[in-house]
Amino acid sequence: MPSVTAVRTAAVPLRSVALILVSMFCFAVVDALAKSVALAYPANEVTFFRMLFGLLPAVAVCLRGKPLVERLKHMDVRGQTVRALTLLGASGLFFAGVPYMPLSEAVAIVYSETLLVIVLAPLLLKETLKPRDALAAAVGFIGVLLVVRPDGAYTNWLGPALLISSALFGSLSIIQIKRIRASDDSGTTVLYFTVVGTLVTGASLFFAWRTPSLAALGTMALLGAFATAGQLLMTMAFRSADAGALAPYNYTSIVWAALFGYVVWGETIGAVALTGIALIVGSSIAVAVRRKEAEGPLV
Repeated sequence: MPSVTAVRTAAVPLRSVALILVSMFCFAVVDALAKSVALAYPANEVTFFRMLFGLLPAVAVCLRGKPLVERLKHMDVRGQTVRALTLLGASGLFFAGVPYMPLSEAVAIVYSETLLVIVLAPLLLKETLKPRDALAAAVGFIGVLLVVRPDGAYTNWLGPALLISSALFGSLSIIQIKRIRASDDSGTTVLYFTVVGTLVTGASLFFAWRTPSLAALGTMALLGAFATAGQLLMTMAFRSADAGALAPYNYTSIVWAALFGYVVWGETIGAVALTGIALIVGSSIAVAVRRKEAEGPLV
C-alpha cells in the first residue's frame, strides 16, 4: 500500500507541475539576465527596468475577469504596500549582490528565505515554532554558511551580505502575504507590486543612473517580461495545487542557474558549496512537506 505522502504527491495535477517547472525556468532566466546587466549597471536601475517592462503584461492580466476599478476599490492598500516594498527590497538586493557570487550559489542563498520564515513567523504571526522546523532551519543555515564561505576564499562579504539581506526581505514578503485580505486576487497583487516598484525605483534613478546601451535595454526588457511571466505561471500553478506539494519543483531553478552560470561565465560549484546547496534545498523541502502533512489529506 503506498504511503500517504506518495498518494498526495501523485494527486498533484500534472498541469500544475508543468506550470511550476516553466515558471522556475523563467525565474532562472531572469537571474541570469540580471547578472549580465548588473555587472555594468546600478541595481536600482536594473530593478526599475524589470518593473517598467513588467507593467504591460501585469495590466493585461488584470483586464481579464473582474473590472480593474472594482479590484482596486476593495484592495487592502496597506497590506499590499508593505508586501510590495518588502518584495521590492528582496529584488533590488538580489540584483545588487548577484555580480559578486556564482549564480547558482546566489540563488541558493536567496532560497533560504523559506527558512527565515520559520524563525520570523513566531515573532510576527504568533505561530508556534515546531521542533522539527527549528531543526530543519538550523540545518539550512549551516548550508548557507557553507555556500557563503565554502573554502575560506571570500575576502569581500558585500555580495553574501546583500544576498542574505535579500532573503530576509523575501521572507518578510512571504509573511506579509498571509496578512493580506483573501479578497485580493493574485492579478491585483502582481499589478500593485509592479506599479509601486516602478515608482519607487524610478525616483531612485536621481541618485544612481547610467544610460543603458540598446543591447542592455533589450536585455532588461526581456528580464521584465520573463519575471512577470514567471510570477503569473507560478500563480496559475498554485491555483490547482498546494504550495507545499509543489515545493520540490521550486528548486529546479538552482539547476538552471548552475547550467547558465557554467555556460555563460564558466562558473563551477565546489563540493563543499554543493553540499551547502543540498542542505538548503533539503531542509526547505522538509519543512514544506511537514506543513503539507499537517494540513491533512487532499480532498
